[in-house]
Amino acid sequence: MSVEIREATQTDRSEWNGYVEQSPWAGLFHRREVIDALARHTDATPTLLVGFKGQEPVGIFPVFELRKGPVSAAVSPPPDVRVPYLGPAPLNVDGMKQRKAERRQRRFLEGCLDWIDEMLDPAYVHLRLHHGYPDLRPLTWEAFDVDPAYTYLVDLSVGREDLLDSFSRDARTNIRDGRENDDVTVEEGGRGDVPFVMDRVRRRYERQDVDFGLPTALVTDLYESLPEGAIRPYVCRVDGRRVGGILACELGDTISRWQGGVKTDLEVDASINDLLDWRVMADAVDRGLTTYDLVGANNQRINDYKAKFNPELQQFYSVERGSTVMTLATGLYQRLRGTTGSLSPVK
Repeated sequence: MSVEIREATQTDRSEWNGYVEQSPWAGLFHRREVIDALARHTDATPTLLVGFKGQEPVGIFPVFELRKGPVSAAVSPPPDVRVPYLGPAPLNVDGMKQRKAERRQRRFLEGCLDWIDEMLDPAYVHLRLHHGYPDLRPLTWEAFDVDPAYTYLVDLSVGREDLLDSFSRDARTNIRDGRENDDVTVEEGGRGDVPFVMDRVRRRYERQDVDFGLPTALVTDLYESLPEGAIRPYVCRVDGRRVGGILACELGDTISRWQGGVKTDLEVDASINDLLDWRVMADAVDRGLTTYDLVGANNQRINDYKAKFNPELQQFYSVERGSTVMTLATGLYQRLRGTTGSLSPVK
């Protein structure tokens, strides 16, 4: 029996988040609330594709169409919004023999690409896949170019003390000193802290002449529309004054360091980012989470900071197909390519 690909029906849309939770290769940004928010805050038009084998769902694929003049592009995720991973996500492959799993995944992906080619007719396709995506071969067979990128994953399952002991000496010292400093507090905040973190990130990028197109309104929209705890703003205060923050995002057993963690310009006697990252991890351990995704390991300077938490290096991939000549003319190509290497916050 072949895999049927269809645009999500109303029933499929109501079941979509359940499909997300079933796939190990889907993350928070696959959720329907995120896709809807991206549609509201970008010029990209989304389509939710679902694959079925009989009555069983076998994969989901949110894809966005961008048009500029005569040029059409199919992308997942859209450019400029700092979404780390999106693209297709197979599901219901647990317990399958290798041959059957490969065949099902290949037919799902080929069916989605055929739908995209027929209905959107894009000159260019750009996808950024979730880390650990199971099999890139069907994409290479469909003439996609594959570009590897990296992130760091911290194992939280070891518990607080063993986790802290695994860090570099300077990180351990900074965290322990910070916990003993009564003038320094780190805590999870609320909606009102989202603009503070976003403003600090935006200003830091602007000072280094780096474009930062993620709208604060989009992030606050996600905070309000996603389930409680999906977006977690963490804030560090010194003598009651906010001096730094991180926006973490959470789904299942993983929490991710999405935005923030920029270097402070203030003179403070504390390692702000070490304390922020530690509080995110410590709280996640207490909630039973197993992984902290540091979101990006492609910048040598920033990696020196992230590696102090003893993470595991994990690959993910951007893939592209089509006419870069046409997309270069619109600036879309550079916008899409630029997001791949700039997921890490500016320090």
